[in-house]
Amino acid sequence: MFNVNEMSTIPRSTLLPCRKVFTNTLLEIARTDRQVVALTSDARGSVTLDEFAKVLPQQFVETGIAEQNAVGIAAGLASCGHKVFVCGPACFYTSRALEQVKIDVAYTGYPVKIIGVSGGVAYGHLGSSHTCLHDIAVLRTFPNMHVVIPCDAKETEKLTRLLPDYAFPAYVRLGRNAVPDVYENDDFEFTIGKANKIRCGKDVSIIATGECVFHALKAAEMLAADGIEASVLNMHTLKPADTEAILAEARSTGRIITVEEHSIFGGLGAIVAEVVSQNCPVPVKIIGFPDENVIHAKPLDIFHHYGLDSQGIYQTTINFLKP
Repeated sequence: MFNVNEMSTIPRSTLLPCRKVFTNTLLEIARTDRQVVALTSDARGSVTLDEFAKVLPQQFVETGIAEQNAVGIAAGLASCGHKVFVCGPACFYTSRALEQVKIDVAYTGYPVKIIGVSGGVAYGHLGSSHTCLHDIAVLRTFPNMHVVIPCDAKETEKLTRLLPDYAFPAYVRLGRNAVPDVYENDDFEFTIGKANKIRCGKDVSIIATGECVFHALKAAEMLAADGIEASVLNMHTLKPADTEAILAEARSTGRIITVEEHSIFGGLGAIVAEVVSQNCPVPVKIIGFPDENVIHAKPLDIFHHYGLDSQGIYQTTINFLKP
C-alpha cells in the first residue's frame, strides 16, 4: 500500500484539487471578461463548475452527456471570437470526442481549451474505461494542439490565467484529488513550453510531469541521503516540449529517468527519448504504466503498485545507476 507518511510533512491547507483552483480562477477571470465561456457535458460537479454556472449563466453551456457535441459547440463559439473552455472527464474527451477534437479544434486551429479532469488514474476504482493513459501520446500528434499538465495548485492558477488569451488550441489535464504543493510560494515563473528546473543535481536527471513531479522531488530527497545528487525537471508542457531543457539535462548528468502518469508508449518518456536520441544520445529509463489494464485501486495505491511513487522512483534510480 502507499506510504502516506511521504506526504505527512505537507500542511493540509496546501492540499488543493487543481480542478477547483482552475474553476475558481476561471470564474474570477470571466467576471470581467465576458468573452470567456465554459462548457461541460453533464460534468459540472466533476469539474466543480456549479458556482460558475450559478454566477455567470450567460457564459455557461451545458450539453448533457454529449462530449462530441460539446467540442463542436466549443469550436463554433471560438470561431465567433469567444474564449472557450470545454470541461469534463479526460477519459471521454480524449476518446469519445477524439474526432471532434482533431477536426473541429486542432484542424481549424480555433483556440479552444479542452480541460480534461480526473486524468491519468484518478478514477482508479472505476477501471480501464475511466483511466486516461493515452492522452499525451494521441493529442501531441495533432498539428496545432498543445498539451499541458500542471503539477500543483499554484502552477494550475498561473496556467489558467494564461489560457484565455493563449492563441493555440490546448489540452490541459487536471487530476481529481487534492495534491501537495510542489512550489513553496507563488514566486516562480511559468511559461507554456518552458520547463521549470526545481532541483539541481549532477548524477542523474529526473524529468517528470503532472502529479508525478511531487513524487520525483521526494525521491530526489531520498537519493540525496544516499549521496546521489538528482536533478528534477518539471516538464509541465508536453507540446511544445522544452527540447533545450531536455538536452541541457542530457549534457549535464548523462542519464535521464522520466516519470509520468501515462502509458510508457508515446508520452513524456517517448518525447525525451526522441529528443536525446537524435541530438545527444544518453541512457533513458521510462517510468510509467506498462502495456496492461491497470489494477482497480485508489490512485496512490496504483502509483505505488507500478513504481510511480517516491519509493518506486528511488529504487528504479538506484538500479539504473548500478554499474
